[in-house]
Amino acid sequence: MLARSLPCVSFRSSPRAQRVWPRPFRALLARFPSIFRTVSSYAGVRSWWRRRIEMLVEKIPVLLVVVPLGGLAIIHLLFHQSHQLSLAVAPLFLFSVLGPWAVSDTANVAPLSQALAPDGYPPSAAWDTAEPTAFNADWQGKNADPELETQVRLLWTPETLYLHFRSRYRTLTFFPDAAPSGRRDHLWDRDVVEVFLQPDPTYPGHYFEFEVSPNGFWIDLDIEHGERSDPNSGMKCRTHIDEKSKIWTAEVAIPLRSLALHFGPSSVWRANFFRVEGAAEPRFYSSWRPTNTPQPNFHVPTAFGKLKFLPPAESK
Repeated sequence: MLARSLPCVSFRSSPRAQRVWPRPFRALLARFPSIFRTVSSYAGVRSWWRRRIEMLVEKIPVLLVVVPLGGLAIIHLLFHQSHQLSLAVAPLFLFSVLGPWAVSDTANVAPLSQALAPDGYPPSAAWDTAEPTAFNADWQGKNADPELETQVRLLWTPETLYLHFRSRYRTLTFFPDAAPSGRRDHLWDRDVVEVFLQPDPTYPGHYFEFEVSPNGFWIDLDIEHGERSDPNSGMKCRTHIDEKSKIWTAEVAIPLRSLALHFGPSSVWRANFFRVEGAAEPRFYSSWRPTNTPQPNFHVPTAFGKLKFLPPAESK
């Protein structure tokens, strides 16, 4: 099991909640988060699940009111045909339960708090502190296929953006040749994982494209209003294929100086993640944020999601 290093999470009840709930009940609510943190740490609950459960724990006072009220509204709706109050409250019930688990349009980039491994990449334990962003549907958000799921984790330092792709596959197809550096044009005509990055969302016509194939070939592109050029980003990557589990992984390191003149972790970038698999059409074109074009097309900056750089623990 991978070691974990998570920032402390503070559970606080609002003054309003303190006025509403009786003192013994407030004491129980106050103790529950600390009990949860102790048990989850002992049990080795993964960071992504811990964050989702912590979000749910923080909503307990609201859930204790909205869930019963929404449940009663749904019962009333079922037995009394239609009622405006029931129709209004029922969606609140569903939102209160499903809200913490809803798919977000934001991918978080965790700060790398550990020293790099001798090979220049984050140690394996560091990736477990980053929240995974997973997708398995096509570029229109349809035809989900769990057997072709792609999972992305992101880490950052003041100098470098790191990405870790974990891709389930059925078959692999890649080019046998590339430049001595590993750079290969038209890499997207075979199996690849891709990330599109837009450090300056105020300039929607400009973004960067980075691709990696299962055998470690790569390409980096500077896109400006559809015109491609070589950004000389200095990216590096490495890959691994687990044929038994049918999973291939790619680690990518991109110098931030090649993306932004002045990197500020408080800024919110735009980004999208993609995956292509298949030797011939119909190929599987998968996208984190759907581009919703009639034909497969990843170059839709308006469909990009958000990339949020989380602050180091001591800065919180």
